[in-house]
Amino acid sequence: MARLKRREVLVRSTHRGLRYVDGRLDGVLEAGRYRLPRASARWVRRPTVEVVQVDMRERELTIKGQEILTSDKVAVRVSILTQFQVVDPVAAVEKVASYEDRLYSDVQLAARRSLASMTLDAILTNRNQLSEDILADVQALADTYGVRILRADVKDIIFPGNLQDIMNRVLTAERLAQAQLVEARTRAEKETLEAQSRAEVVRLAAQAEAEAERIRAAAAVEALRLRSENAEAYAQHPALLRLQELEAIATLSRNAQARLYIGFDKHVADGPDA
Repeated sequence: MARLKRREVLVRSTHRGLRYVDGRLDGVLEAGRYRLPRASARWVRRPTVEVVQVDMRERELTIKGQEILTSDKVAVRVSILTQFQVVDPVAAVEKVASYEDRLYSDVQLAARRSLASMTLDAILTNRNQLSEDILADVQALADTYGVRILRADVKDIIFPGNLQDIMNRVLTAERLAQAQLVEARTRAEKETLEAQSRAEVVRLAAQAEAEAERIRAAAAVEALRLRSENAEAYAQHPALLRLQELEAIATLSRNAQARLYIGFDKHVADGPDA
């Protein structure tokens, strides 16, 4: 009878092999080529050896179109992209029947819990918070069956048709309101600057007028002081006043159209016998 051929198994560097002997886990195989014992014959009972290979690479899992109600009772459909990696091949195979199916369910339930606690406005304005909540919720569960969650991001959010139209109108109204607010703020700032400029012009004009008035008042006081001094000098020295009169007559005499009227005392005009 021909000899039974030995069986071989090849474990790639991207995988790990779980070696089972008669249904019991016997060890974890690293990358390499391994020989398995021959199958049992009628006269020889050999152990049954099986190798289950587990992919250790980073992989993606997409949870598609889950319709979930938000806390304000709005139905949304959410797609979630999950990136994961098996870090414990023994737990991934021994703890659950299918770690991929279990991961799918855990992410789905985590998304439902997170969305049910958020309003529609919170989801729209902070999608990162939703992703962080899902990741934090799922990671502790995934650790129990040897899987590490790398990312759990919200890929798509789909709203009912009428809600989408309403949201588009709301977004348009918000953009218009923001534009009007910016325009009003710019106009107010411009008016404020103009009012400040006008007030500064008025202040400078008032300051200049006050300074001019002060100068005029000082000049008038100085003129009065000079007149007072002149009057005092003329009173003390009448000849000075007479000299001023002669100078004035001399100045007028140079003008051909000027008329001089000189008054004389009556007794001088009538003579000594008058």
